[in-house]
Amino acid sequence: MTSLPFDGAISRYYRDTAPPALRKAIAAADDGDMPDPAFPYRKEMKKKDYSRHMDALQIELAKLQSDVKATGKRLVVVFEGRDASGKGGTIKRLTENLNPRVAAVVALPKPSDREAAQWYFQRYIDWLPAQGEIAIFDRSWYNRGIVEHVMGFCTPDERERFFYQLPEFERLMVDEGITLLKIWLDVSRPEQLRRFLAREKDLLKQWKLSPIDIEGLGKWDEYTAAITETLTRSDRPYAPWTVIRSDDKLRARIAAVQAVLSAMDYAHKDTAAIGAIDPAICGGRDLAQVADGVGADGVGAADGADG
Repeated sequence: MTSLPFDGAISRYYRDTAPPALRKAIAAADDGDMPDPAFPYRKEMKKKDYSRHMDALQIELAKLQSDVKATGKRLVVVFEGRDASGKGGTIKRLTENLNPRVAAVVALPKPSDREAAQWYFQRYIDWLPAQGEIAIFDRSWYNRGIVEHVMGFCTPDERERFFYQLPEFERLMVDEGITLLKIWLDVSRPEQLRRFLAREKDLLKQWKLSPIDIEGLGKWDEYTAAITETLTRSDRPYAPWTVIRSDDKLRARIAAVQAVLSAMDYAHKDTAAIGAIDPAICGGRDLAQVADGVGADGVGAADGADG
């Protein structure tokens, strides 16, 4: 039998430490069920409906790419979210039919010693798009506001300096003509833990787990506080947050691609093919506060709609 990563720390947390209501919600959810009662749909999106809509969106993404390249437009899409919120899978669907010379995914590792000694925003600047390019950030400068803060990787003074400089940093991008779209994928506590458990048992997905995931298992409330503060302090009219509740990966991927396509005008845009974005799972920063409104027992209390 193959040993579990991190000596089975995730299974051990689920069995011994997780709040009883959290364990109950996960155990009661069958395949295709949403374990968080606060999520607005009880069942995941039907795959045939997803495929039909995503196929149409892929055509629109190709049109967007062609227009960006032809006109010299620049687009930055920032994907943020808790661990296991679906960033990687969503980015994969966003870019699977795009030219990597036009649409580049930026997933920066831990800063080198030299990068750690630079101005905090400096290492991100080289990855901003030139004319005719799209840059998609799989995590970004927002690490300082959330992960670094919760895990103690930055000082309070460094974090405050980040918040002080952040609005001007993003305003300069927008003033330069870059379209900046910031997407927060918001996963509930039951769904996050369920995904961690699935990754722990899947040899093909164990690589996605990290020591940060393990350390963060018991820090849900700390992350919630940091997320709420960061979204509040960084939401600006010129750079607002788009929050997508991502317990249902299929619905979240559709909404994310729709948000990208809606962020820019491009030649031959088909708004009917894009469709209306579902307001039950996609909205402004306040939607994250609703999705994270869990009680001490670890599970949301709102009733969801049938879906």
